[in-house]
Amino acid sequence: MTEAVTRRAALLGAGATAGSLLLAGGGAQAQGKPSELRVGITTFLSGSASVFGVPAKQMAELLFEEINKAGGIGGVPVRPFFVDEAPGTDHLVGEFRRLVQNEGVQIVFASISSGSCLACTPLSDEMKKTTLLWDCGTQRIFEEAPHPYAFRTQGYGTPEVLAPLLYLLKHKPDFRTLAVINQDYAWGRDSWELWKAGMDAMKPGVRVVAEMFPRFGATDYSTEVTRLLAARPDVILSTSWGGDLVTLLRQSAERRLFERSTFVLPIAEASMQILGRTMQPGHIIGARGDHWNNHPSPKDPARLKRFVDLYRSKYNEYPIYPCHHMAQAISAMQAAYAKAIAAKGGGWPNDQELANAFRGLTFDSPTSSITLREDGQGLEDQIVGLSSFNQQYPFAVPKDMILFPAAMVSTPVGQKSVDWLKSLKPDFLNQVPAPIAG
Repeated sequence: MTEAVTRRAALLGAGATAGSLLLAGGGAQAQGKPSELRVGITTFLSGSASVFGVPAKQMAELLFEEINKAGGIGGVPVRPFFVDEAPGTDHLVGEFRRLVQNEGVQIVFASISSGSCLACTPLSDEMKKTTLLWDCGTQRIFEEAPHPYAFRTQGYGTPEVLAPLLYLLKHKPDFRTLAVINQDYAWGRDSWELWKAGMDAMKPGVRVVAEMFPRFGATDYSTEVTRLLAARPDVILSTSWGGDLVTLLRQSAERRLFERSTFVLPIAEASMQILGRTMQPGHIIGARGDHWNNHPSPKDPARLKRFVDLYRSKYNEYPIYPCHHMAQAISAMQAAYAKAIAAKGGGWPNDQELANAFRGLTFDSPTSSITLREDGQGLEDQIVGLSSFNQQYPFAVPKDMILFPAAMVSTPVGQKSVDWLKSLKPDFLNQVPAPIAG
């Protein structure tokens, strides 16, 4: 193995659990290999949500370039086909079919929006095509029906909401009033239902003084900010993301709302670079996983550094959590193909064999490792902390971080998240780990 190939493998974090892409493409004489591995990827390429979608696309292009330079997957070069989610679910369903039927993709990565995933996942069943839910958060996917060809290579709404709620209950246990302002679509509604179920179970009696669901893509929150200033809640929850969250927080800062209430922003990490010093210190921020650049205890610090440096060297900015989620999906794909090819004695897997390889799979992420449960759901740790500033970063990063183990904050297999959250008791807080340095 040449030094250059070794370096590329290291850049991709190919470890024993992930199944090295080089081993997957080793000397075995595979039968029936395609000329290229076609991967369909749906992401936001336009509109306010493109602040998530475009960085994820860029990371995919960087990693596929490295994979192809190192010999491809199973000796086959990878070719991505990108589709814009922005036109809506009807468009996306048509594009999913086109990718499979006309472009001949062997695997699909779908999607950012929870609404997109709810629309596309049934197509994986119908078309028997392995589909990786690479970023969407809705808990409903695997709780409402089995999907033998679908796998989520990251966490999901329940741990992403429960971890910040637990942090709030530890950090500010005496809060009495709360307001919510979420986007008016599946994720915004579902995440509020999850939060309220857990909050009512572990801290009954909190008074909800405002429930607001502005339209997805809203550009003016003056009415909502005025209402929040008047209501004076102890806590303001928002699971909004992308351009919507940036706009909301900028307009809140202009009117000094940060000084009146504690914000809880479970998925704010991706907006911190854009906001810069507009974000105020002392508010609760999460990252839909453990994707902070200042992660206090990554599994492999050198791998995380290589991942960050790879993206920064090309785009002069830090990778945000959609970049991590895209990398996780790619790592899972590498690991599954390596597993399936090995099981077939070097032969190329068919659709069923590929899907079988994902169940129970463990693969590396830039910060840790992730295991796919028997229901297809990935188990991903969650880091939550308080927004703060230091000399290393020109934007807010968390301090007083707590790393919540995935198994602790994820709904057990076979249960519904809302029902499980309603069953929690106040003493569940005793399981919360102590903050870690960072």
